[in-house]
Amino acid sequence: MTFDPDKRKLLSGLCHGAIFINYTFVSIGIPIALLVISEDPVVKANAKESLNLHLNLWVGWGIVAFLFSIVIGIPVAILLAIPLLLLSFVLPILAILKILGNPSTEYRYPFIFHIL
Repeated sequence: MTFDPDKRKLLSGLCHGAIFINYTFVSIGIPIALLVISEDPVVKANAKESLNLHLNLWVGWGIVAFLFSIVIGIPVAILLAIPLLLLSFVLPILAILKILGNPSTEYRYPFIFHIL
């Protein structure tokens, strides 16, 4: 079965770009919806990877919030927040650029735990 490469680019890019909407359930709802609705295996793989990034960032920001709540942990929280900010902006942009260059690519994020 062949899939439309333009549709694949759009949907896969939407999965990875959803993180820029905001950090609410809307941004995670887009990859979940595409995972359920799409029949394209590349779009499904990209949706799973986007969900992995969301979950990793939520856990990371939860740890940062906990460390900020205890006064001793504030310096560690700041050191952890800097790479989290970089990961949340740079990695999705790299994923989108990779997908636009080659729509049949299943992008895998480096530096994250793959839960799904």
